[in-house]
Amino acid sequence: MEKDSRKSLETFENPNISRDYTIRIRIPEFTCLCPKTGQPDFATLHLEYIPNQRCVELKALKQYVWSYRDQGAFHEAVTNRILGDLVAVLAPRFARLTANFNVRGGIYTTVVAEHRDPDWQPAPIVDLPPAAEN
Repeated sequence: MEKDSRKSLETFENPNISRDYTIRIRIPEFTCLCPKTGQPDFATLHLEYIPNQRCVELKALKQYVWSYRDQGAFHEAVTNRILGDLVAVLAPRFARLTANFNVRGGIYTTVVAEHRDPDWQPAPIVDLPPAAEN
């Protein structure tokens, strides 16, 4: 993998910077290699973030994720590295990356990593009553 993988993560200007909104991206074909055995590990990545100034461009994100296919990485390390790279280029208000790895030796692994901008205050949750049935 290139020394600074963040260079391949392109961004664009947030079209509605005044509003908190959530972007959810599902990446079902993530692969990397087990650093111990060299065998492939497969995962579905779930990225959720509240953008600040920038949003991630999806084709660039896809190519960035593909760059891990021949890289050896522990699940915990690769999840945190991907989130760290995204935070470095996006500086989001909030970001969460959940990596659901497929079974290996009878064990499933899920790694969840989060980032929260210390200056960001989330809006209070609005709890609406259920809709009336007709």
